Amino acid sequence: MLDNTPPHSTNLNYFVHPNALCEAKVIGDKTRIWAFSHVLPNAKIGMDCNVCDHVFIENDVTVGDRVTIKCGVQLWDGVTLEDDVFIGPNVTFTNDPYPRSKQYPADFAKTLVRRGASIGANATILSGITIGIHAMVGAGAVVTQSVPAFAKVIGNPAIIIGYTESHADKRIVGDNHFDVCTSDNHAAIVKDVYIYDLPVVQDLRGDLSVGEFQRNVPFVPLRYFLVFNVPSSKVRGEHAHKICHQFLICIKGSCTVLIDDGANRQEISLDRTNKGLHIPPMIWAVQYKYSPDAILLVFASDYYDAGDYIRDYDDFLKLANEIK
Repeated sequence: MLDNTPPHSTNLNYFVHPNALCEAKVIGDKTRIWAFSHVLPNAKIGMDCNVCDHVFIENDVTVGDRVTIKCGVQLWDGVTLEDDVFIGPNVTFTNDPYPRSKQYPADFAKTLVRRGASIGANATILSGITIGIHAMVGAGAVVTQSVPAFAKVIGNPAIIIGYTESHADKRIVGDNHFDVCTSDNHAAIVKDVYIYDLPVVQDLRGDLSVGEFQRNVPFVPLRYFLVFNVPSSKVRGEHAHKICHQFLICIKGSCTVLIDDGANRQEISLDRTNKGLHIPPMIWAVQYKYSPDAILLVFASDYYDAGDYIRDYDDFLKLANEIK
């Protein structure tokens, strides 16, 4: 350990460059703090982190294990980075939505970057938001709202353009999921999710697409709802159900559905009026990339019950693992 180790530190297994100023008491094993960085006394830094040149870390900051913070980053009070986060060069964090010189809020807004997320160079992160698990923020993005788990965002303001670690919509050959189903269906990569090509009848008077419940649609619905007039930058869904089944058809325009069973993710494009998607319980689902004219029809197997929704992704993962 070099001579500028804080004298009150009980951990001698990290490295601080001679030209860095590290006042923190809590620093994990194998962490490296490089030249011209300044870490204030109450900051907490985990194990095996890499804090590059010219990084400033304020007091009310927590950094998890195996975090990389590239050059020119400032972590202000209220910022928490969970394990395995990557922060690119010159990323800008904020902690006061209405800053004034010499005027300080009672509490600084809390910003959370969840485990495994990456933030590209020169991105700006507004205060009080959460960057979800394994999310990817593009270089130069201005993030004004919380980013869902696994989402990829770019632009100013940042919008979702896709999801990391997800598979494209592609057919998997296999037996029909429901013996009574007479339409052409195929399994998704995600467990127990099926994609249906519903029958279409065409003649000179116009086209007709038809579905019969318990034949083409694998349950008798108790409820339906329509989603429309969604701005293209907005995301719908972001939840799973405990017992409710859903069957989705985009009856006009198009949208994309991300489905996730906790182990596999797949993006399904609903771009035909005769293409249906059956989402069973315990599947995390997100709808996005709505075309301006999109109308999404959803049949549900149960009446609305707020208690049936799982809206936190960590809660979903925990329940999904318990079921396995």
